[in-house]
Amino acid sequence: MDKIKNTILKKKLITKGETIAVACSGGQDSMALLHYLWNNREELGCNVVAVNVDHTIRENSDNDSQFVINYCNKHGIKVYSFKVDAKKFSEDKKLTLEQGARECRYRVFKNLVTKKIATKVALAHHKQDQAETILLNIFRGTGIAGASGMDYTRDNIYIRPLLPVTKAEISAYIMANDIPFVEDETNNDSEYNRNYIRNKIMPLIRLRWPNADNAISEFGANCRADEEFIRSQINEDSLVVEDGLVRVYSTYFVYPDSYIFRLILKALKTIGISQNIEKKHLKMIKEMAIESENGTKISLPNGLTVIKEYNYITFTNRVAKRSKKTYPFTRGKLDISNFGVIDTNITRKFNIEEYSHLIDASKLPKNAEWRFRKDGDFFEKFGGGTKSLSDYLIDKKVPVRLRNTTPVLAVGDEVYIIAGVEISEKLKIDKNTKTAYGINVKRF
Repeated sequence: MDKIKNTILKKKLITKGETIAVACSGGQDSMALLHYLWNNREELGCNVVAVNVDHTIRENSDNDSQFVINYCNKHGIKVYSFKVDAKKFSEDKKLTLEQGARECRYRVFKNLVTKKIATKVALAHHKQDQAETILLNIFRGTGIAGASGMDYTRDNIYIRPLLPVTKAEISAYIMANDIPFVEDETNNDSEYNRNYIRNKIMPLIRLRWPNADNAISEFGANCRADEEFIRSQINEDSLVVEDGLVRVYSTYFVYPDSYIFRLILKALKTIGISQNIEKKHLKMIKEMAIESENGTKISLPNGLTVIKEYNYITFTNRVAKRSKKTYPFTRGKLDISNFGVIDTNITRKFNIEEYSHLIDASKLPKNAEWRFRKDGDFFEKFGGGTKSLSDYLIDKKVPVRLRNTTPVLAVGDEVYIIAGVEISEKLKIDKNTKTAYGINVKRF
């Protein structure tokens, strides 16, 4: 199994001093990886722990978890064991059971790294897994990104030291070192897409083409090289990144699909979305960008919302609903959820440049309060003329996603200030103004 060590060193998968959590189900592959890393941890200069996730899909899945725990306890390996309800999660998220189980365990893995229990998570995918993944992605209608298969490392968290190792080599290592393991009976259930490829399709392919796994993996490597080149051509300035959202200028959507789709995927990755986005979703986004009216909004998996906002397309997974909460108008700093801070002070120096808003204190009704927009609101524009608040926000090109979270200072249906946007004509300072409120608005 020198391939494993050579892969770790060549691909720089492990840095000295790191703690590697081996994702261990108790099956042959993960037990072989755990055994190898544990017994070579000193040479590799790393700490090794195990992590087991019971998806509670099978009645006896708890036995497999207990097997891993017992093995680790016997050999002095620190083990972290978790139980998740993959079926319920899949139903709630409207995912297939395969997708839901995968997302559940990856959430557990990421949590280990976030809590600094581990630096990286080692996954036991091998060469046959790679070939199956590439075929599965092709059957789903992938481009060359999916045809690239799995990489040796992802997100600087997940590593795959067994990727160049064959299943036969793993089985030989298991036998040579007398490593115990358990069999997951669901591996024989060809109702699962991956199992169908593994149990039905690949055996037939290997009968005709014995070198199929190597050939498919090499095809994936070639696709990866091409994919990396195309991605390198994407203009970094095409993305405008803010907290919880990213915007892409509409002008980029006239480019070829090969560019547009990768630009969209890059935008999504910046807000943490890298799964369950299919080509049909990419086409929907492109069509919306080119053909739809301003304000058009579509909802996609993972809580993703895509909105056409004037000169750009906005991607976010943090669209807030309209709140009914109100805040009194007071001096000092006012923290408003999902918005930011409004800082109000009395001033007799009428320097407009120092403030977001400067208003005549005597003209503001005493019962004014900060709240969020509602149907029927109207606003007297600075300079004269009354409009519905909704129409005015459109005129000012305030993005749809911001309208529900932008506070307004109002009495009844009349709006006097739209935070960070404009003040009513009724509050403007004039030659008779003696005292003013200087208001600074800082949106998070």
